[in-house]
Amino acid sequence: MVKFENPNGYIEITNSYFSKLVGQTAQSCFGVTGMVNRNPVQSIKSIIKNKVDIDTSNQGVLVRSVNGSLVIDLHIAVSYGVNISTIADSITNKVRYTVESVTDLKVSKVNVFVDAIN
Repeated sequence: MVKFENPNGYIEITNSYFSKLVGQTAQSCFGVTGMVNRNPVQSIKSIIKNKVDIDTSNQGVLVRSVNGSLVIDLHIAVSYGVNISTIADSITNKVRYTVESVTDLKVSKVNVFVDAIN
């Protein structure tokens, strides 16, 4: 949960909201075929959860607050034959812009990990 103060008081935004926002933004970028789980434990949890929930856009996303700004880790799968460096730059720019414009919070870093090629 990310908590920050504005002139009207405190605002708390859940990690679930950030995960869905960032996951949907990343999946909308050209060349991204999907999100990939960060570790085996998360894979097992998502298999169990996906029997109930069809939306998997939030898997492979970790958002944390460091010194008042956000650090975002993304684990993605990309299409075969695309320029990975270009896709990573595109995702970084789009995720940073979307999160900063929607939440008015500063994003200090977006780490993109390509875990699969489809």
